[in-house]
Amino acid sequence: MSWARFPPFAAAMAGDRQADRVVPPTGIIARLTGFTAAAMAFLGVFALALSLASGRLAERWSSALANSATIRISSPAGQMETQTRAVLRILKTTPGVASARALTREEERKLLTPWFGPGLSLDNLPIPQLIDIRETGAGFDAEGLRQRLAAEAPGALLDDHSRWRRPLALAADRLRLLGLISILLLAGAMAAMITLAANAALAANAQVIRVLRLVGARDSYIARAFVRRFTARTLGGAVAGTGLGMLAVALMPAAQPDGGFLTGLGFAGIRWLWPLAIPPLTALVAFAATRFAAFRTLKGLS
Repeated sequence: MSWARFPPFAAAMAGDRQADRVVPPTGIIARLTGFTAAAMAFLGVFALALSLASGRLAERWSSALANSATIRISSPAGQMETQTRAVLRILKTTPGVASARALTREEERKLLTPWFGPGLSLDNLPIPQLIDIRETGAGFDAEGLRQRLAAEAPGALLDDHSRWRRPLALAADRLRLLGLISILLLAGAMAAMITLAANAALAANAQVIRVLRLVGARDSYIARAFVRRFTARTLGGAVAGTGLGMLAVALMPAAQPDGGFLTGLGFAGIRWLWPLAIPPLTALVAFAATRFAAFRTLKGLS
């Protein structure tokens, strides 16, 4: 990013050691400004990671359930095989069905293992027969298929996964939106803190500002000194906070198939570059907040 595209920013950050003496280089205000920027940047990295992870989660859930459906056959043991053949025959002639197969007992046991443990015996349990359906891109007429199943295989129930896919994808989208809102709130809180710090620094140096005005210093000259110093402090704190945040995210557990949501809370590939935008954006927020506070306070001191 070239700061030359922002003339007020470039002018404020050009540097003037004499003007920098207007702002005290150390003190509680300086430490609080740097700490606030570091804390907000650290939290911003996690909010960004949450937002991106939620987006990946929504895509994974949607793709896992899209273009697939399941038929569950519940019938007496003597009729199970007959109804299974009838359902497979119906699916073979149903437009939009790419493939269909009945799950074996071993596959059904694996599906139930997380709930009942590895020692489960299906021999004496009335486990329904499951049929896995893969759709074509156009999909099939779910209501029409349900009517055919009701007529030819009364024990078969169609589950097109829509009732699972919609709420899961909606929840992931809401989490992503929450992450973005959190980033905006952090930016707003940081702008408020920097504005208060700049006002305090200007008030503490009111006598120095009056002397500078007596010797001919313009308000724009004085304001640039405060803007430059506070923007530099904020940028330094944001760089430190972003670095610590990226390190903390890198130490999070890697995504695991059975690990749920929290194991995938991180960045992947080129998305590791996204947090690097936090320090310059933080500097722009600090620049705007300090500039507004400086000119407003200087006007009140006149």
